Amino acid sequence: MILYHGSEFIIDKPLFGSGKPYNDYGRGFYCTEYPDMAREWSVTPFHDGYLNKYELDISELKILNLNRYPVMTWLAVLLANRTFETNAPLAREAKEYILKEFLIDYSAYDCIIGYRADDSYFSFAQDFISGVISYEQLGEAMKLGRMGDQFVLKSEESFNRIRYTGCEKVSKQIWLPKKVERDTGARSAYTKADKRFIKGALYVIRIIEEEIKRDDERIQ
Repeated sequence: MILYHGSEFIIDKPLFGSGKPYNDYGRGFYCTEYPDMAREWSVTPFHDGYLNKYELDISELKILNLNRYPVMTWLAVLLANRTFETNAPLAREAKEYILKEFLIDYSAYDCIIGYRADDSYFSFAQDFISGVISYEQLGEAMKLGRMGDQFVLKSEESFNRIRYTGCEKVSKQIWLPKKVERDTGARSAYTKADKRFIKGALYVIRIIEEEIKRDDERIQ
């Protein structure tokens, strides 16, 4: 498969074991099948970037696609790796409960496919564990501003199978506004969405109180 990685650097040899441990799915090499998404990732207000291009031999690799699981599974993996503000008692208890009941063992997989928790998606997840929105509303929010998923190389075997094929210079003057527009658009749509309390909906406090598990049809 063809993959892209946006960076301020040319990365002709991704290194196994590098990267930040507190990224969405832990330490790994984060790519995407969508070149425009990688172009957005590559730029900041301070520098241009590079669209690094690769080929990955996925034959015999074990790939976990989180999009085939309930959103709660994605959230549990995110909670296991990213830093969330959990100052409120409900948020702390919600994090503990979700990790206990919904986190799956992904250590045996070579690669992970799933949402990228950029600024907007991260704020949606925080609102859910804080009890601001319901599980149903979280699912709707995840559809806002979506532009493809990230593909993460996790195992040494996957790093051995990736091959650099070239790069392209990316201008921040062109791609930073696109990056800001997508995130702002998602946030704006979320702000306008109906977030009123819905009686009978699955708010996190109800999930905890009723001890809802991963096999419950209401979170599928």
